[in-house]
Amino acid sequence: MNTQADTLAPRNILEAVRMMRPDLRKSDRKVADIVLENPQRIMNATVAETAEIAGVSQPTVIRFCTAMGCEGFQDFKIRLAQSLVLGTPATQSAIAVDDSPEEVAAKIFDFTMTSLDWARHKLDMAQMNEAVNLILTARSLEIFGFGASAIVAQDLQQKFPLLGVPCHATMDSHQQLMAASMMRPGDVAVTISNTGETLSIIELARLAREQGAKVISITGASNTALANYSDVLINVETLENTDLFTPTTSRIAALVAVDILSTLVARRHDRVESQRLLRMKRYLSQVRKTQMF
Repeated sequence: MNTQADTLAPRNILEAVRMMRPDLRKSDRKVADIVLENPQRIMNATVAETAEIAGVSQPTVIRFCTAMGCEGFQDFKIRLAQSLVLGTPATQSAIAVDDSPEEVAAKIFDFTMTSLDWARHKLDMAQMNEAVNLILTARSLEIFGFGASAIVAQDLQQKFPLLGVPCHATMDSHQQLMAASMMRPGDVAVTISNTGETLSIIELARLAREQGAKVISITGASNTALANYSDVLINVETLENTDLFTPTTSRIAALVAVDILSTLVARRHDRVESQRLLRMKRYLSQVRKTQMF
């Protein structure tokens, strides 16, 4: 049976510390606080120095490391180093009221880059390749998304007609229901929801599968209700952050995933479609130059 430590071990250790902190003993939380406050300092510290900084005993430091899923203090430091390679952790990027504009910009950049790298390492390419296979054989695509996810749906809809794949991204909820109910075997529905719990999107996925269509879902979590109605699940997981001032990270990650998906589809197209795409690009280039004058 998996223990809590086993579950935490493969995660970004700084994110694990942040998530587990509320459940730790009071003395262990002191260690967690100094790790989150200055992880670089702990990287260069011994067990004794860490205990002194936190104001706890050395056994408490060891117990804290074990609670984080590590085999000891050295293992914890190795995982800490791996986390720092990802960039500034999400726990360090919370925007404060008295932050300067430069600090706000730096924190948003740091958090976004760290989250994208996290999503990159979590992305299941087997599922991505399976999605490519479904799209290449699809009779047509219906793309569904609400709110911020609607922007991702529109971006995907813009890309695929260029590759010879007929698709639609309807924004009106009534028309979405009509589109899902009219799907047939051979069609593919792409449902986009960061939480994977949006009831309207879940209903569209259920309805599409009921008509015999395949469902590709792009979401920020794997264990969601939407997964139950998906043939292929592309999990675009980002570091959790509910701060009011950084709401676009999951959308950016989803747009990157869509870019990967469309690029892989384009690479699999035959020579005729590739030539059509190049010809279309030349037409667009000519139009842009004409509009400048």
